[in-house]
Amino acid sequence: MDIRYEIEKNISSIIELRREFHRIPELGYEEFKTSAKITSYLEELGLNVFHYNGTGLAAVINSENDGPMLMLRADIDALAGNEETGLPFSSTHPGKMHACGHDAHIAGLLGAAKILCEHADELKGRVLLVFEPNEERSGALNMIKDGLLERFPAQACFGMHVWPGVPLGKISVAAGPVMAGTMHFRITVNGQTGHTGSPHLAKDPILCSAAVLQNLQMIQTREIDIQKPTLIMVGKIEGGVLPNIIPDKVDMYGTCRHLYEMSEEENLRARMERVVKSTTEAYGMSGEIEWRENFPALVNDSELSKIARVAAEDYMGEGSVVECRYTAGDDFAEFARLIPGVYCHIGTGHSNGEGDYSLHHPMFTIDEAVLKDMVGMWIKLTTAWFDSHQ
Repeated sequence: MDIRYEIEKNISSIIELRREFHRIPELGYEEFKTSAKITSYLEELGLNVFHYNGTGLAAVINSENDGPMLMLRADIDALAGNEETGLPFSSTHPGKMHACGHDAHIAGLLGAAKILCEHADELKGRVLLVFEPNEERSGALNMIKDGLLERFPAQACFGMHVWPGVPLGKISVAAGPVMAGTMHFRITVNGQTGHTGSPHLAKDPILCSAAVLQNLQMIQTREIDIQKPTLIMVGKIEGGVLPNIIPDKVDMYGTCRHLYEMSEEENLRARMERVVKSTTEAYGMSGEIEWRENFPALVNDSELSKIARVAAEDYMGEGSVVECRYTAGDDFAEFARLIPGVYCHIGTGHSNGEGDYSLHHPMFTIDEAVLKDMVGMWIKLTTAWFDSHQ
């Protein structure tokens, strides 16, 4: 097929599709309108839609073909926060917005699906389309637990994310770790309440929490190899009710990130638990860590990365491929550790960075020209992978 010709025919409807999804952002496992719209679109293409993990869904192009199966995945959830872009198609759901570009991911994959369906007789295998809910909180793992890969045993998978840190017209494809493993935690420091005028009669968990925070930083700078990027970050602290009362406890919420496969010896969890226990005991108090979501590091398969790089150079042009690695996380890693996978970061940034806002920012948006690149790359990756299996 002539990919660029097909995209030009469809690009206006793909852009409008992205804007429709942008207007109706929904949080994880609440993507009811989004899921219904995706289902309707896929059914209009003549595809059977299978539902997983509540609002997640999957469909197969060329389902009767006996050839190999390739999985293409897009995430569909939005984020909490009020949009400040002022776009004419801004969020109509107060307190929610597509600040991570998932609206573009949905539209890009649906646009590619339409073109692939129209040229299904040219495909040398089956294409599994996966629309994952709640990417921000373990949606992939729950789709897997719900039997997705048992029903659809794909041999490889591709994921893609719009990225303001990569210039428009370029794409990052790198082998090995490309996004961080992520662990979410809550640390509770248990003290004893009292009057701030009589601190000797209380046990101050605020002071102790400050020591815990500082001591945790020693792990990443003194205990882990500096060539293995590791972050321990606290983003939320809760404690106290009045300025003249020492509270009985303080809660700290944060994330750990690591851009490598962690060994048993490195065991970040055990190290943090040791620091919390020893520090709080030194202050005559107690503390514990509650571990929450845990995503592995996202590691791109080396052989599949070679196929993706060649496909990207061929479609997007010589010099368009760059190699970037990020300490943000993405649970596409759950798919990629079960079957060979490659996650690409496709550029939507200005070359000078002006007007670019980071992901999760209330002003974040995309240059919609990236949708052409995204649709083209979905199709090119698909055909290149099938060619490699002949």
